Amino acid sequence: MAKGLSVVILAAGKGTRMRSALPKVLHELAGKPLVEHVIDAARVLGAADVHVVFGHGGELVKQRLAHCQVEWVLQEPQHGTGHAVAQALPGIPDDHRVLVLYGDVPLISTGDIAPMVNADDVGVLTVELADPGAYGRIVRDELGRVRAIVEFKDANSAQRAIREINTGIIAANAKELKDWVGRLRNDNAQAEYYLTDVIAMAVADGREVNAYPAASEYDVAGINDRVQLADLERAYQRRFANALMTAGVTIRDPSRIDVRGTLTCGQDCEIDINTMFEGRVVIGDNVRIGPNNVIRNAVIGDGVEIRANCVLEDCEIGAGAIIGPFARLRPETVLADHVHIGNFVEIKKSTIASGSKVNHLTYIGDTTMGSRVNIGAGTITCNYDGANKHRTIIGDDVFVGSDTQLVAPVTIGDGTTIGAGSTIVRDTPQNKLTLSRAKQVTIDNWKRPVKKPKT
Repeated sequence: MAKGLSVVILAAGKGTRMRSALPKVLHELAGKPLVEHVIDAARVLGAADVHVVFGHGGELVKQRLAHCQVEWVLQEPQHGTGHAVAQALPGIPDDHRVLVLYGDVPLISTGDIAPMVNADDVGVLTVELADPGAYGRIVRDELGRVRAIVEFKDANSAQRAIREINTGIIAANAKELKDWVGRLRNDNAQAEYYLTDVIAMAVADGREVNAYPAASEYDVAGINDRVQLADLERAYQRRFANALMTAGVTIRDPSRIDVRGTLTCGQDCEIDINTMFEGRVVIGDNVRIGPNNVIRNAVIGDGVEIRANCVLEDCEIGAGAIIGPFARLRPETVLADHVHIGNFVEIKKSTIASGSKVNHLTYIGDTTMGSRVNIGAGTITCNYDGANKHRTIIGDDVFVGSDTQLVAPVTIGDGTTIGAGSTIVRDTPQNKLTLSRAKQVTIDNWKRPVKKPKT
């Protein structure tokens, strides 16, 4: 048996049918570049090293995937899949098992390919299609043994009638694969070096060649254009939704949920339509999420209700909180238990302690707010002086009347009541009523402006 696993990911294609300046493998599925899905699968399999063969747009590919620990292998010019693999093989130990994957096949299942990795044969991942199209065909003998793979352009009519197709994904021992790849020829319809020709070589050398069936055609579907990209996006999202529902989450319409990152849910959660999750989202038990929400990099406690049309990003929400509708929580917002954030309220870089309420038409930024505070409608914290941000401190049990401006830096003492329509520019004492209003007057001779007649 091989001593380690080396994965070669072919990602050098231009992707002409995408009609894009962006290399095909950098187009995103579920918020992540196509090739990164494949790299992640390789890591799940325990690969000792991952070699990404790049070509078109190579520097951009390397730049976008700089966070991935891979070996970059340049294929220039591109002369077929066999030629691409040949560029990576010198960097792979002879005693390794080699798995060849493709950067534009993002839904590859580790369950499909793990048996190939753990075997000592030459493995080929195959799938049967009702319409095999232009895929290479798996040719078997009368005993059902794999004898060769014939590319569509080189196949005769009988071979084109075969429904079992080659996915291009193979596994073999490195020393043998190096020998076979070194003997490839390009005397074919496309004048390219086909990786698939190594199968016939293996058979000729007496090596056991086995076909491993993929569980679903989506597992091995490649992306060549934006229609296929959209189809696989929905397949991915439906799989994710099914997994959530199996784990005990109620999803009102599985066709209208998008997860572009990781989502972890507790028991008895409900997710309504058109909710998008991005980054890392962790949700507790008994959480209810209404329709049309965007939730990005958030931790949401037990029993939280997020009503319709909210945007939450880089925030933490304590148990029993109520958010929305039409609320926005911006980065570095931390809400304690049983906080209420209502309609058309924006919170930014603020902490709000247990039981406080900010229910209507309010902006709270750069603020530390205590417990059991009530913020009236139309209140804002004036945290920016045109050059620098300043902090507002609000104590416990504070009542802020409607249409109030708190001009930072300012501290509102515990138990303060602020009268409606006030502009607070100095610290307020505890347990006192503070307000700032001009004397109300009536102007007897004032006349309302009227429109000038048109000339």
